Amino acid sequence: MFERFTDEARLAVVRAQEEARQLDASRIEPVHLLLALTRDTGRGGTALAASGVDHATLRAALTPDALDADVLAAVGVDLAQVRATTEAVFGPGALDRGRGPVRGHLPFTDGSKRALEETLRAALQRKERRLDTGHVLLGVLAVADPTVRRVLARLGTDDDRLGAGLDSGPAA
Repeated sequence: MFERFTDEARLAVVRAQEEARQLDASRIEPVHLLLALTRDTGRGGTALAASGVDHATLRAALTPDALDADVLAAVGVDLAQVRATTEAVFGPGALDRGRGPVRGHLPFTDGSKRALEETLRAALQRKERRLDTGHVLLGVLAVADPTVRRVLARLGTDDDRLGAGLDSGPAA
């Protein structure tokens, strides 16, 4: 399947691994593919940029504080208070310490594998032989990953509309 990817789409998959490493993840999730697409100048990255989703904004929205604060607040947990108490006991930045760099190849999660399968399906539905970053974005959106959906919603981007706009646009 990867032989059908454009150079830009292959680069996005490589960058997804880089994004996962930078976030101390042990596996490549669909959100890492989305992050990689924000660094793309092709169809996928252009569609994200047109929707107001850029790399820095998406990375900021992916911080644990940003993702978990709403969920925790719903059950009565004040994340700022938890952080303050933890830092008072264990020292400043105690919650920010990572596991260290992950070495070697990072595997794809089932969600990421499905996103890549959906990438192929998007191209086949359009009767296109080459898979570009627009197809990768459609694949990521098709798996309806909860983290991807939540972060796009947090950024005010409707993932259904984003996908529909790509689906009706011309391939690169």
